[in-house]
Amino acid sequence: MDANCRDWMSSLPEELWDIPLTHLAIPGSHDAMSYCLDINSPLVRAESDFFRLLDGVFSCFTRPAIFRWATTQDKTIEEQLSMGIRYFDLRVAHKPNDSSSDLYFTHVIYTHVTVLETLESVAAWLEAHPKEIVILACSHFEGMDDKCHESFIWSLKKLFGSKLCPQKESVLTLRSLWASGYQVILSYECQLAVRHQELAHGVMTYLDWHKDLGRPEGFFVSGLNLTADRCYIAKNQKESLRTLTYSNWEYLRTWLEEQLPGSDARSLNIIAGDFVGSLPLCSAVIALNQKLCWKNSSQMKKHY
Repeated sequence: MDANCRDWMSSLPEELWDIPLTHLAIPGSHDAMSYCLDINSPLVRAESDFFRLLDGVFSCFTRPAIFRWATTQDKTIEEQLSMGIRYFDLRVAHKPNDSSSDLYFTHVIYTHVTVLETLESVAAWLEAHPKEIVILACSHFEGMDDKCHESFIWSLKKLFGSKLCPQKESVLTLRSLWASGYQVILSYECQLAVRHQELAHGVMTYLDWHKDLGRPEGFFVSGLNLTADRCYIAKNQKESLRTLTYSNWEYLRTWLEEQLPGSDARSLNIIAGDFVGSLPLCSAVIALNQKLCWKNSSQMKKHY
């Protein structure tokens, strides 16, 4: 683990403390909780009836395939935090036929750890790292009604308390967040979020390689993650998302090292990937911020 990544935000040069977070390069985790998928859990509701039938009859084949291709991370959330990840893609759901109020994370199937016990770990980590800022992007919300949402939102507000950055904060910089004691930017992709000033609704934009369209306003995510369709998966029984990602990493790294953070139309902000603990994504993304220092230095020289 690179010790320089553990507290990388507080270690940035002071000249970057007043730059909006939307202009910094921030490493992110795609499907952050898929390291703890429960292979025996039900399929998520969004899966087709045909695949549900197939899984019911041939689970000895479908379940290992699901596990190989739905697992996008192999480090715990605490380990991801300590490795430098500051954006987390969290897909939240309530299990079907579950009488409890427990929520789980999903990616085709459900995790075996609950949402609240995971976020308690995040809160504990932040206590030990008071100058690190995280962006938690909660989405999907399968099987959740209004009552379930309100209960979850209340739990989030209770858990993070004064660390939650309210919506009214328009320009977020490291210096301004540190001064206010805010450490959590919470994106909640549901209309109910508009009732709560601590939750940001609609602040995340997902580019997924459409860089030519130009950068949108606010935070936005570029997905450095590969996908395979079910035809490819069926034909390549020995392959997995891990082997596909590892075999293409040098191409991804080359592309990544050419990117620029900042306010320009073609600049990037959050870069989310798979297997962020095993591959040197964090250090590569964090290093991009050095280009902002070079740019500022160059502009100052031109000024004088």
